[in-house]
Amino acid sequence: MKKLKLLALCTLIAGFVSSCQKDEVTGETVQEEVASKPTKAQLTKLSNMGVNTADVKIEKIPMIDGSFEEHLVSGDIALPISDLEKFADLEALENGNKQFRTNNIVAPQYRNIRILGYTGGSFALTPKMQTALSWAVFNYNVLPNTLNFTLTYGTNTAAADIVVYMVNGTAGGQAGFPYNNGRPYKWVRINSGTDAFSTNVNEHVIGHEIGHCIGFRHQDWYNRQSCGQNVNEGDAGVGAIWIFGTPILSTEDSIMLACFGANEDGELTASDKNALNILY
Repeated sequence: MKKLKLLALCTLIAGFVSSCQKDEVTGETVQEEVASKPTKAQLTKLSNMGVNTADVKIEKIPMIDGSFEEHLVSGDIALPISDLEKFADLEALENGNKQFRTNNIVAPQYRNIRILGYTGGSFALTPKMQTALSWAVFNYNVLPNTLNFTLTYGTNTAAADIVVYMVNGTAGGQAGFPYNNGRPYKWVRINSGTDAFSTNVNEHVIGHEIGHCIGFRHQDWYNRQSCGQNVNEGDAGVGAIWIFGTPILSTEDSIMLACFGANEDGELTASDKNALNILY
């Protein structure tokens, strides 16, 4: 089941091209309509959270109950406007050091995390995605830390801390960061196009989005080198918080790189494991 990790390649998959601009999510998830542009206050809040504000959109994202909820969307981060003030700002660091997590991580009382793989209607995970989710949860559970994930499949979203479901769109996914009250972010959307890739790639995308839900930023947030770019996602002027013991330079070394390729193995790297064990 497990393979050696390979560098991301530009590959022809299922009749379409996964190009060198292999953004993890293109923003092409199903939406009812595009609302007005973000307000200055909303952009300021995102900036204070360390979220890139260069190309923020307001999108009405489909929820499992059939409703559409307005979110501020930046890359693969989607945050509900109605709950925006519940998310914590980054803490300022001495001397302006740019050090890679959010300030808000999962509080001790919420670290027994119930994950639901959704199986209802058009939002149901495909069989491949369900297998990938089980692999991703296993990767987190084998680590010797205080996080414990319990995975079930079904439709009872009220009983879950994290719900993983499918929406229409090109390969990738979206999630958010933990709330101020210390709960993990609840909604992980996996785009339907991800199913065209291997189970390992699905494992990678799902594991990555779960990483955001428990507080991780992109490892290469300051240059997005994994996307073939040299673009800073934004650090709110105070930086993302470097996790001691993990590489401070961006390397092809983490499930939390901004972009993924067609040959991902879905596994947590040594630095991912160190970061999780240090934080939790």
